[in-house]
Order: sequence, then structure tokens, then C-alpha cells
Amino acid sequence: MARSNSGAKREGAIQSRTGLRDRYNGWLRHHRLSAADSLNRLLERPWSSLLTWLVIAIAMALPVGMNLALENARSVSEDWDRPAQISLFLRAGMEAEQYQRFELEIAGRDDVDKTRLIPSDEALKEFRQLSGFGELLDSLDQNPLPNVIVVSPAIGLDGQSMAQLQAQLQVMEEVDQAVLDMAWVQRLGSIMALGKRIVLALGALLIVGVVLILGNTIRLAIENRRDEIVIIKLVGGSNAFVRRPFLYTGLWYGVGGGLIAALLVSAFLWFMGAPAQSLAQLYQSGFEIKDLGVMGALNLVVLGGFLGLTGAWLAVSRHLSDIEPR
Repeated sequence: MARSNSGAKREGAIQSRTGLRDRYNGWLRHHRLSAADSLNRLLERPWSSLLTWLVIAIAMALPVGMNLALENARSVSEDWDRPAQISLFLRAGMEAEQYQRFELEIAGRDDVDKTRLIPSDEALKEFRQLSGFGELLDSLDQNPLPNVIVVSPAIGLDGQSMAQLQAQLQVMEEVDQAVLDMAWVQRLGSIMALGKRIVLALGALLIVGVVLILGNTIRLAIENRRDEIVIIKLVGGSNAFVRRPFLYTGLWYGVGGGLIAALLVSAFLWFMGAPAQSLAQLYQSGFEIKDLGVMGALNLVVLGGFLGLTGAWLAVSRHLSDIEPR
């Protein structure tokens, strides 16, 4: 019997290996649970979550709204963004045929697109209608306005070439004064460029502010769940396992902020739509405010989610290493 017992086969503990498919399913299931749990935690505290969403939304809506305002202003002035016109004030004492021949001579230049002769009588009539000074003009002994040729430079002519054209026209015998009104076009372009820079700088600062706000919010969430994190690490939970719910919390904050930002921008454009339309009708313009659109709103939501993940990642990476079981 002793020999029989010694020869019996002993059985030890059986080790089981987790397959790759099971690991993937577990990883995917934890992602789903973390996303749902993070969203539920935010919805359980609706007012504090709403305040955070509003702060994020306002920070994102400001640069987007300013950029849309610049784009709408650019669309209004796109008809102005063309070669400036040169006004040739002709000297007095010439016959009508001389004015016409001189206009044809100017129109035949390679650096000129087209010309338009405005006789002094026609200019006075137009000025009388637009200015409202009809009685004052009737009291004058003679027409004070000269004959004018409006010269449109060739398309594609740069500022230096237009200045050279002005100088060449100025020295002609028939011309009393050649005026190139180009300064307002340059000022408008400079204002637009400056506004674009301001929007970019403000947007960058507000994006940093959003990341900091989200980082601080996630830091508070980490501190509130410190004991839970310690227990998870005691039973062998990895940093990635602990980090995952907080990343989803940042994602939901960012997505919610981006969605509210899109609503705020759309509401602002709707609010400004009626006055802008009335102003466009007064000037007989077909201008319409460009709205955010579906893709613009979707881009805001995606940007908000990205900023939320970024802020959460920075906060978790900074503070999670400080929480270790003793």
C-alpha cells in the first residue's frame, strides 16, 4: 500500500491563460463601462456640469463668432477688393470732341481695362440728387465740377504699377489732376489682417484656458475618488485602467462644451440676421450672413472633445502618479 501511495500521481494547481480575444473583449467592455459611468456621474450633478459646459462653450464660441464676423465682413467687401480706380480731373477749356478723343487714347493703353467719361453737367446732376444741396447749387453762376474720366486699371495690376500709371497720366497735358484712391483699400486689407491675427491670438489663449479649466476639473475628480484609486491599485489595477474613466470625463465635458458653443454661435447669428438683412436691403445688396453650418458645428464638437481629452490626459498624468497605496 505504501508503495502504491508513493507511486500515485499528484495533481497541482491548474494555470489558465487568457487569450488575446478575451483580453480585447475585456478592454472593450471596460471602455463602454467607463464611458457610461463617466456620463452618468456628470448627469448626476447637472448644475455643476452645466456650469463647466457653459464656461467651455463661451471660451470656444468667442473666437469662432469673431472669425465668422470677419468672414461676413470679407464677403461684404469682396466687391471692393479689386483694382482701385483713377479719377482724371480734366482741365477746362477743351471741346467735347477733345475729351472723347482723349478718353479713347487712355482706353487704348495696355495697362487700362476700361474708361468712363463723366461730363461736368452729368456730374453736377448726380451730385445734386445725392447731396440734397440743390438750392445752393442753383445759386452758383457756373458749374464748379470739371469733366472727369474714371480709369479702371487692368486686372492683376499691383499697387506699384497702379502708382506708375497714375504718375504717367498726371503729366499729360489734358489732365489737371490724377487721383488714385487706393488708401482705403489698403486700410481695409490691413484691418482685416489685423482682425484675423487678433482672432487667432484670442483663440489660442482661450484654447489654453479651456485645457486648464478641464485639467483643474479632472484634478478635483481625481481627488474625490482618491480612495477608490488606491483600492484599484492595491488589487493590481494598472495606471491605464485607472486613467480611462477620467479621460472619458474630459471627453464628455469637451463634447458638451463644443455642442453648447455651436448653439451659442448659431443663436448669435440668428439674432443678428434680421438687422443685417434690413441693412443689406437699404443698400440694395444681396448679402446674407454666413452661418456655422452642420460641418462647422461638428468641427466645434470634435474640437471640444479633443480639448477635453487633452486636458484630462495632462491632469491624470500629473496627479495619478502621486496616488500610490502605502
